[in-house]
Amino acid sequence: MAGIALLLDLLRKNPSWSSTQTLHSHGLFSATVAASAAAASVAARTPFASRFLFGNGISVSYCDAAAVGADWNEDYMSNIRSASGNIFQHDSLQYSTKEYKIELKPLFSAFGLKNFALTSLRSFLTFYLPLLEPHAEIDEDDDDFLKDAPEEKHLDLVVPFKKSVKQIIRETTVVTTRRVLERLAVQYVSQRMAWKLLKDVPKSAMRKAERGMPTFVYFVSVSRTTFRGQLLGAVATWLVQVGIEMYRYFSCIFNSKEDEIDKVDKAEQARVLGKKVSGASIRCGASLVFASIGAGIGATLIRPSLGQWIGCAIGDFAGPVIVTICFEKVLHVDL
Repeated sequence: MAGIALLLDLLRKNPSWSSTQTLHSHGLFSATVAASAAAASVAARTPFASRFLFGNGISVSYCDAAAVGADWNEDYMSNIRSASGNIFQHDSLQYSTKEYKIELKPLFSAFGLKNFALTSLRSFLTFYLPLLEPHAEIDEDDDDFLKDAPEEKHLDLVVPFKKSVKQIIRETTVVTTRRVLERLAVQYVSQRMAWKLLKDVPKSAMRKAERGMPTFVYFVSVSRTTFRGQLLGAVATWLVQVGIEMYRYFSCIFNSKEDEIDKVDKAEQARVLGKKVSGASIRCGASLVFASIGAGIGATLIRPSLGQWIGCAIGDFAGPVIVTICFEKVLHVDL
């Protein structure tokens, strides 16, 4: 306040300054007034006795803001623009946004020539190979000579054929259901999660092996990736199995004759249906878990891509069998 009072007194004693002298600019006037006021205020607050020992303490300087302001602002802003452009350009080269490339397989890929031929061959071999096994020969005693020769058993080739056709229809339905689930996942879940569900697991195992992970970390990573990659397949298998059991249940209820309606115990049929659905859920879950563990073991012990595929196939087949045996032997429950 003392500094401002001194300035006002100075202007009152010299009124010609405001009329005759020309200020360089409004910025110079403002800077001069501010600097003078600050200096006067500091001088007023500092005792005269202490100035001899400690000096004035704070020195105030000012510049012609109007004379250098325009050039300084233009140069400064241009330098900032060029520097920020270089920084952002360099960072964009180093830190690019990760893109999730999702490749959907055809909806009816199960009916392709190669896939359908492999499915048919596997199904026919599954049901016809047991017929080719030789029957065990039983040693005959002397008393058996009087017996008549046993009748020759004719091989029934129709039943295995029907079972093979049903198995082909079931497998193609499972694959088609999985393709539908893949499209639903792309449509309704995040892009990152859809990419994890649809990624090529053997190629992912190869990429992980190139990173030089520790053995246990690599095993866990491949198992987790296989679990995600096989999840839609397990869900498709469960849906098909449950759909078949539901069809059998309703066909048994509604297609019964009028005189057999009383014989059909609906509560018992519902209990059997629940037992079959729970058994299918346990088997599908065991298949998914064991396939993931087997893929991790195979990728760790064998080559990453081939080992992952072999371990996944073995775990997928052995999981339901192991769980079924454990339930029958330990819990005495039939799945």
